[in-house]
Amino acid sequence: MQKTDSTFLAMLEQKCPRCHQGPLFSTSAFNISRFADMPEACPVCGQRYEPEPGFYWGAMYITFAFSTGIMLVVGFLVYFLLNDPDTWVYVTAVAFFAVILTPLSLRYSRTLMLYLFGGVRYQPDRANHSASRATPS
Repeated sequence: MQKTDSTFLAMLEQKCPRCHQGPLFSTSAFNISRFADMPEACPVCGQRYEPEPGFYWGAMYITFAFSTGIMLVVGFLVYFLLNDPDTWVYVTAVAFFAVILTPLSLRYSRTLMLYLFGGVRYQPDRANHSASRATPS
């Protein structure tokens, strides 16, 4: 596993906030039936990915912001590229992109929630410990 010291790059790659090496999700975003599956803890450093029960309910607000952004961008693109077409074109385009981008939106909202509100900070030395010896925080 490749390590990065950049928190921004680790968020983009959806890696553990403590060691920046372990994956946050068990499967690919393209696995439609299991795109939201997360392991209980980081396989590299043992960091628990759910700091408290119901932690990711807050990610719904971040997902809402992502969805609103997607809808605004698609709406403006349809308006300017297709010269203000009929309403059904807007509805179809926005719905299509909202559904297609749902897995990425949900995964990145959970990633942001964990990085911003999970209370976990990057500790480069934690990657050297095995998951069995690491103490979850």
